[in-house]
Amino acid sequence: MEGLLTRFRALATCSHQLSGYVPCRSHHCAPGRGRRLVLSRVFQPQNLREDQVLSQEGRSGDLTCKSQRLMLQVGLIHPASSGCYHLLPYTVRAMEKLVRVIDQEMQAIGGQKVNMPSLSPAELWRATNRWDLMGKELLRLRDRHGKEYCLGPTHEEAITALVASQKTLSYKQLPFLLYQVTRKFRDEPRPRFGLLRGREFYMKDMYTFDSSPEAARQTYSLVCDAYDSLFDRLGLRCVRVQADVGSIGGTMSHEFQLPVDIGEDRFAVCPSCGFSANMETLDLSQRNCPACQGPLTETKGIEVGHTFYLGTKYSSIFNAQFINIHGKPSLAEMGCYGLGVTRILAAAIEVLSTEDCIRWPGLLAPYQVCLIPPKKGSKEAVATELTGHLYDHITEAVPQLRGEVLLDDRTHLTIGNRLKDANKFGYPFVIITGKRALEDPAHFEVWCQNTSEVVFLTKEGVVELLNQVQVV
Repeated sequence: MEGLLTRFRALATCSHQLSGYVPCRSHHCAPGRGRRLVLSRVFQPQNLREDQVLSQEGRSGDLTCKSQRLMLQVGLIHPASSGCYHLLPYTVRAMEKLVRVIDQEMQAIGGQKVNMPSLSPAELWRATNRWDLMGKELLRLRDRHGKEYCLGPTHEEAITALVASQKTLSYKQLPFLLYQVTRKFRDEPRPRFGLLRGREFYMKDMYTFDSSPEAARQTYSLVCDAYDSLFDRLGLRCVRVQADVGSIGGTMSHEFQLPVDIGEDRFAVCPSCGFSANMETLDLSQRNCPACQGPLTETKGIEVGHTFYLGTKYSSIFNAQFINIHGKPSLAEMGCYGLGVTRILAAAIEVLSTEDCIRWPGLLAPYQVCLIPPKKGSKEAVATELTGHLYDHITEAVPQLRGEVLLDDRTHLTIGNRLKDANKFGYPFVIITGKRALEDPAHFEVWCQNTSEVVFLTKEGVVELLNQVQVV
């Protein structure tokens, strides 16, 4: 037991991370005694056979990565149209947790949350020439009056126009770090990889406004460090790489790449000095590190974050000014910073999961604990009531796990079948009321999915273990 607790504390630090039942009439009501969250009420269409998943996506060639296949199989997502997916309850819970972690990191450095319209007027984009520069990837439409809009893939124009509308800004008020977490749209020519490359997705986009280039670079470093902290808390080993500014523009850019074989980006890393860069920024013939001349190692990755130092590219167009220390108007120095929220979820599943079972970053698991009572009519069924008592004891003794414990009340199924399902869903802890629950004192079979350990614990031992769990 002590060894398990020690290993679990280390894991948590790394990631920062029925008879006898009174089911709740609504799955989402507040948990507590008589208010247990039960699996039978979760809307979660499962497609556990490969042929069922293939029929959803249309062609076998469309299932090109592990995360897409697993998320479809266990009912985390469901296809709506090409490149668009319904996000189902487990995914929404995980995404809400991810957004909470993002909020914590952004607000820790002074970020203020806003929410801008998805519809962006064409004149804003024409002012920066991106209406034409973005080409067919920009989803465009007209309203009944003939006015043109786009569905925003990003919001540099909108946020700069907003700040420019405030005519009395002082240098004393800066920096502003304004961010949102909203749906974005991009008309991908060939959507693939499920949530990794779609036409509609969630993104965190932050825009910063500073009083000088020096201050803007300090803010840039601050946000990049916050990204490093975020991925560290999630247990994702991302690499910050030098990148191209692309259509967004600016003078400096970095990507946060999660190394994985299906990644569409290629980047180089120098093992000697730590230099890293997207291959797009290097000469095709370049084989040595420009910093130390050591050999470069090339790998593939998924871009989960991107940062840009914009300077005055947008503030000069929209006249986003502030009054400087000398009482004169000056243009704000800007930066923009993106995180692919739905992409981070899918990428984490891609790198952490086995071929058959989903594994989550500890902080993002939709539910931390799944309780499995005995099968109805089995020899162990006399211990069924103990599962309900354990549920209540956990939620009372471990307050942070209220709303995080799910009871698999499908007692017409064997424990083995329900354990197999629980393994696929990736609950960090699965607790079974089996044969040893008939002992005095009762012992519960605890599966610790993230450490691949199985232990038998009393009710008090279960609580001691679960007290180590970190949630957001």
